[in-house]
Amino acid sequence: MGALELIEEWRSRGAFETIAGDEVFVVDVAPDADSGNPPLLVLHGFPTSSIDSLGVLPALAATRRVVLLDFPGYGLSSKPDRAYSLFAQADVVEAVVAAHGITGVELLSHDMGDSVAGELLARSLDGDLGFEVQRRVLTNGSIYLALAHLTDGQQFLCALPDEALTDETAPNVDALDAALTATLAPPDSPASRPDATHVRAAAELVAHNGGNRLLPRLIRYIEERRRHEERWTGAIERHPAPLAIVWGDADPIAVWSMTDELLARRPDAHRVRLEGVGHYPMLEAPDAYLAGVLSGLS
Repeated sequence: MGALELIEEWRSRGAFETIAGDEVFVVDVAPDADSGNPPLLVLHGFPTSSIDSLGVLPALAATRRVVLLDFPGYGLSSKPDRAYSLFAQADVVEAVVAAHGITGVELLSHDMGDSVAGELLARSLDGDLGFEVQRRVLTNGSIYLALAHLTDGQQFLCALPDEALTDETAPNVDALDAALTATLAPPDSPASRPDATHVRAAAELVAHNGGNRLLPRLIRYIEERRRHEERWTGAIERHPAPLAIVWGDADPIAVWSMTDELLARRPDAHRVRLEGVGHYPMLEAPDAYLAGVLSGLS
């Protein structure tokens, strides 16, 4: 199966829901066997989308309902040319959860999704969240921005004005594929075996409907994270819901030392080290990733 066929398969699993004027792609999967677990809410990162979880979804949904979405500006969702904010993305998450009649969740987040999770947790601590977060699993993301090693491409995008690129200046799918591949573990790592077709599908969805033109706008979340780190990382550290950390230790961006920092502040957290795995553990080592996530959810 090629990348475009993989995307069509993923599209067939979800539906588009109108949230605040945007068409938001949502996948809501019932469990194979209902064991009474709360629904699992999955939040993806920058610049990819919920398709990152395609390969691990069947195992995640074996005993629990799983809800995934593409944030506006990402994947199959609407991609309007406007300024983007993680506060607004958190609003979208709240609206999707409410529309699906969910009152409590387990939360699985990655990369930028960790920051959206931070805002949701901050709202929970403030008493303003419309649902309960009962347990959470945090995966590779720059929760301590001072420790992050941004790629040359990320730094270049951050230096651009907050406006859309032209078709001529936007990176094409080949460039996006190469950029995503560069965030994985080195090719000689025996633990990391990414499916090249899946990585290509993720890149295709970045560019879908002109999303590659929006990259300088979408990456503003890094500036926003810097401004609100005390609120978002603070909530990740302080929220009383049990916390698991599942982390690829060969991540060139969200480096392993971030987990040391978090564990020092949250010593009760359950940490799983995915040795020789990079920034996208669900793509590189799905079996090890699933074992870590499921242990964190138990």
